Amino acid sequence: MAFSFTMAALSFLFSLPRTFSGLSKLATLSAIATFISVLLATVFAAVEDHPRNWDPKKGNPTFLLFPASDTTFVQGLGAFLNISFTFIGQITLPSFIAEMKEPKDFWKSLTAVTIAEIIVFTLVGAIIYVYVGNEYMTAPAFGSLGDELYMKISFSFMVPTLIFLGVLYASVSARFIFFRIFEGTRHKGNHTVMGWASWCGILMGLWVLAWIIAEAIPFFTDLLSIIGAVFGSFFGFIFWGVAYIYMSYADYGPVFYKKQGLRGWVELVLNVTVILIGLFFLGPGTYASVESVVQSYQEGGVGTAFTCANNGIRS
Repeated sequence: MAFSFTMAALSFLFSLPRTFSGLSKLATLSAIATFISVLLATVFAAVEDHPRNWDPKKGNPTFLLFPASDTTFVQGLGAFLNISFTFIGQITLPSFIAEMKEPKDFWKSLTAVTIAEIIVFTLVGAIIYVYVGNEYMTAPAFGSLGDELYMKISFSFMVPTLIFLGVLYASVSARFIFFRIFEGTRHKGNHTVMGWASWCGILMGLWVLAWIIAEAIPFFTDLLSIIGAVFGSFFGFIFWGVAYIYMSYADYGPVFYKKQGLRGWVELVLNVTVILIGLFFLGPGTYASVESVVQSYQEGGVGTAFTCANNGIRS
């Protein structure tokens, strides 16, 4: 708990810059560190003799192209929500676009980033899964590495990214609140005592709340599923489908899909499908996530809130 509080305090200090330009160097560092971390984890998973907790009775790791026949609805949807959680960071995009000198060029960087993350996440996840298998896979995947030294080396490079992601989401959330409070006032864009005091107060409140949630919720995988179902369903799916329809309506009128021809119809169907997927995750996805938590408690696989027990990935 003391370590997590120290990390929260450190992240609070990094969150203080009120513009994203102040976070650009940290973002570059975290991107490089992440690439090194996942590359090392992938190599280590391939070269080590056995994954963590390897048991001769269980045999060598096995992997499947499709889910096992005994996979339940809760397990399958929970796994997919964990995957979708990786890609719901696009809710930060409007904040990035707002600070660009040429917002219309954002699609270039967005395209490059999306292609890169799909390739990296897919390859890393697939390769580690093949070498770790169904029997020994953990979340996060660093915990699946059998060699203690391998795990420490690869995970150490992920620390800057963990700090940056916390800083990024805290900054976006704080900006949302800050702008709503001071919209139309001089405190929004100037260095005033009121502006900075409010900004620091908002950040402090968010980090304290985040720390309480992190310590009070004693499970990780199910937490990601819940976040993916409750928030990812909207920010990752529904929001963007509705945004497309809204902007097309503003540009072309009520029958925009007819005016754009075949492209308009295809894009409309695609975005409506995206919205329906989001609604599915919000409804049945939330149910599956909560049911998974219930099952985890029933099986005794969940600790207690604010515990002093070791909750590291090796515990």
